[in-house]
Amino acid sequence: MSRLIALIMLCCTPLLAHAAALDGASLSLLWGVPFAGILLSIALFPIVAPEFWHHHFGKITAGWTLLFLLPFTLSFGGATAAGLVVHAMLAEFIPFVVLLFALYTVSGGILVAGNLHGSPALNTGLLALGTVLASVMGTTGAAMLLIRPLIKANDNRRHNVHVVVFFIFLVANIGGGLTPLGDPPLFLGFLKGVDFGWTLQAMALPVLLMALALLLIFYTIDSYLFRKEGVLPRDRTPDSPLRISGLQNLPLLGAVIAAVLLSGIWKPGVVFDVMGTPVALQNLVRDLLLLGIAALSLWLTPQAIREGNEFNWDPMLEVGKLFAGIFITIGPVLAVLQAGEQGALAGLVQLVTTAQGTPDNVMYFWLTGLLSSFLDNAPTYLVFFNLASGDAATLMGPLAPTLLAISMGAVFMGACTYIGNAPNFMVKAIAQQRGIAMPSFFGYMAWSFGILLPLFLLLTLIVL
Repeated sequence: MSRLIALIMLCCTPLLAHAAALDGASLSLLWGVPFAGILLSIALFPIVAPEFWHHHFGKITAGWTLLFLLPFTLSFGGATAAGLVVHAMLAEFIPFVVLLFALYTVSGGILVAGNLHGSPALNTGLLALGTVLASVMGTTGAAMLLIRPLIKANDNRRHNVHVVVFFIFLVANIGGGLTPLGDPPLFLGFLKGVDFGWTLQAMALPVLLMALALLLIFYTIDSYLFRKEGVLPRDRTPDSPLRISGLQNLPLLGAVIAAVLLSGIWKPGVVFDVMGTPVALQNLVRDLLLLGIAALSLWLTPQAIREGNEFNWDPMLEVGKLFAGIFITIGPVLAVLQAGEQGALAGLVQLVTTAQGTPDNVMYFWLTGLLSSFLDNAPTYLVFFNLASGDAATLMGPLAPTLLAISMGAVFMGACTYIGNAPNFMVKAIAQQRGIAMPSFFGYMAWSFGILLPLFLLLTLIVL
């Protein structure tokens, strides 16, 4: 619907169809202050004013967005500002949130009823299952399918925060690294021409190494806590056999995968220009199909199943409001990065190039990863993809190690913060709704940096 409205506006007001692209070489880093403000708000408000943040995070995000848009409009004109917003919405936010919406809706219609005993062996098995499913049905789909049963299985454990933290590491991030269906950065690479098979083959070893190491670390920690602390005297949800309801949503998950693949395979060559933003027909069809699949899931799934999942739209609304602001205010930051050595971040760009002018793959891995932790991994992947070459054939050929470094950094280090990958925030929101005292923004970073960074160092030595 948003795309249709934009197209109607284009037809009615042709003069608005032109919006100058941002010249990153001339932009000051001060334009990134509102974006940094959103990130700092996400980090600090839940710590210093959790109730205020819970009720007003949308207003705070909107405030930072307006603080960016108003001076930007005065400085660059209404056409450029409108073009930036349209590009952020049509090229980034809408495809991003529509895919999340479809996966969240369909997976939320599958109820794993009953309860198992949250032992270290069972927890490790569920994490391993989710890691495998993440590359088949996407990190969002796998996370939404398994997070509730995992929380329910551990609701009588005295310590269960670590279970959700490792779930974010493995199911919401690392597990999505095998295919373009798994994680948004790889999906963007697929749309740019990276072969499905290349991703599967190149990422197999890194994903396997990370998954096995994290599962082993988790089992060790969970076993220690289980022996030391035990369980609560009474289980809130006593053990009972598992029953799976809402199986009609399984083919709908397949339909989501098919719609995504369709947009990468079918290239009719029809492109609509909406205020300077190209909208390809295949992407428009994909988004409409995804919305239709979600609507079909809502229609076919009995309400009792969603009630059993305690399904609601709060996590989706939180992700939507926060990332709408992020995608708009991130525009100048990405433009500065894309300006390369002519931009205000020239020193950062020079770090990924050796003295001989060749790509420094280790730096590509770490810079892509660290920026993905805070700038969202999908657009960051695109920046370094274009910085390295921008040509999929070249990146799969002589620059294959560079593309692998970029892919690993974007997928793996998206796990370092709550905002690195959209499912991270959704899992956190669901866990908090279920009464789990999740770590703060910085508390989660202490977990991720303490556990993941040593593994990334080992991965650098082994793979790169």
